[in-house]
Amino acid sequence: MSNQTIPTHTCDYDVAIIGLGPTGATLGNLLAIQGLRVLVLERDKDIFALPRAVHFDGECMRVFQTIGIADALLPNLFVGPGMKFVNAQGKLLIDWPRPTSIGPHGWCASYKFHQPDLENALRKRLAQQPNVELRLRHEVFALDETSDGVQLRFEDTRCGKLGRATARYVVGCDGARSIARRFMGTELTDLKSHERWVVVDVMLNAPRPELGDVSIQYCDPARPTTYTRGPGNRRRWEIMVMPGDDSTQLTTPEWLWDKLARWISPADARLERSAVYTFHSVVANGWRRGRLLLAGDAAHQTPPFMGQGMAAGIRDASNLAWKLGAVLRGEASDALLDTYESERSPHVREFIETAVQLGAVIQTTHPELANARDDETAEAIRNFVTPQPKLGPGEWVDDPSGTAGQIAPQPRLRDGRRLDDVVGYRFALVTLPELLSECPDLPDQAARAHVQLIASEDASIREWLGSTGAVAQLVRPDRYVFGVAPDAHALDHLLDQALPHPRTENA
Repeated sequence: MSNQTIPTHTCDYDVAIIGLGPTGATLGNLLAIQGLRVLVLERDKDIFALPRAVHFDGECMRVFQTIGIADALLPNLFVGPGMKFVNAQGKLLIDWPRPTSIGPHGWCASYKFHQPDLENALRKRLAQQPNVELRLRHEVFALDETSDGVQLRFEDTRCGKLGRATARYVVGCDGARSIARRFMGTELTDLKSHERWVVVDVMLNAPRPELGDVSIQYCDPARPTTYTRGPGNRRRWEIMVMPGDDSTQLTTPEWLWDKLARWISPADARLERSAVYTFHSVVANGWRRGRLLLAGDAAHQTPPFMGQGMAAGIRDASNLAWKLGAVLRGEASDALLDTYESERSPHVREFIETAVQLGAVIQTTHPELANARDDETAEAIRNFVTPQPKLGPGEWVDDPSGTAGQIAPQPRLRDGRRLDDVVGYRFALVTLPELLSECPDLPDQAARAHVQLIASEDASIREWLGSTGAVAQLVRPDRYVFGVAPDAHALDHLLDQALPHPRTENA
């Protein structure tokens, strides 16, 4: 910790982001929407040109909608119909269907994508922001935190030149080996799942509809394997490393084609990429220390069996961005930033723990245990439903209906627009027009609270509010429900809680 003091008004940037993967690029865009000065430092020269993450959900698509890239992404996406777990004999163990129609988020439940397409769209949008500075091939090697800011020291690896910059806050979106996490002294809580798998991406030479659109987890104790479809002719297999495998052969064409022979041959496709991964399950114990914060893989890592790894990082960015904006504008004390971990950590842990449970099903390699598993699974979790966890305790007000702390739906309004497009990146009070006659001062109250008032008689809004017995719901910029007003009196109190709060002296 440096003893140097950086006066707030002399900091070069409001927020510095380390890492320009999907989480960092999403966070940068959401901060830029708020007019904040943002520095992004990325150690690599270019986007990694090959597949990595392959799935995101409708909630992520709402974030991309807010940023303004959803329509650009759509032509290159494939709507995923779900996943099945089958045993070695092909018997269905778990059925996890995902509806392919538009759902409550205003988008489909599951999208398959090519990660370079997403990263290109995020970076293109970020480059259009005049208040954002991108520095590629810049590697951070020191973070000196003070009472008023953080001094970052870095190297321009193109020429070896050393540089420094100051920011009010720094967010480490720099992956599993995060340097920001090391400077924070944050350790990881181990959720006890670490298995080696070979991930192989192929490009089919022609459509192969018989491979199917549904992802399949082949729970074969002799060789657990996953198949998933990507957009276009992209396909992925994940192959568990077994005792006795020669580690030097795992990514050779000969080994890969031998393991893929059940589905395709070299005449059907070309190998695009293969890599050996250890699928970890960990959560950081401390996502914030003063002016340093973590997001994405720096804060948590999950096995891929729910397809939620990248999606968790996008949720982090969505949760953190508006809170940083409120603190930096002086609308809230910096204690608001403590709610980032308290809300997100339990939420992401539920997804990770569920992925670990699903991983235990597929990763059973003892034949007798596999037989017992097949019987138990058929009884216990054959029909699987996507978890919908609440946020952990934080910046929301619990209510008897259980609505607050959950993500709000996004209906289309009568004029065809999606709700989030009407609201913008801000708080929204969603109610029915008749409440305005009962509360004529409501528009002024909402304006003073910097809340967008949506008083709509659309049937979708009436159904939404009626399902919770509410006259209004207050929705945060990350689209999670802050609170519910069952009557006009409660509405006054709800808006009072949403008003800007004075910041602390060192925010």
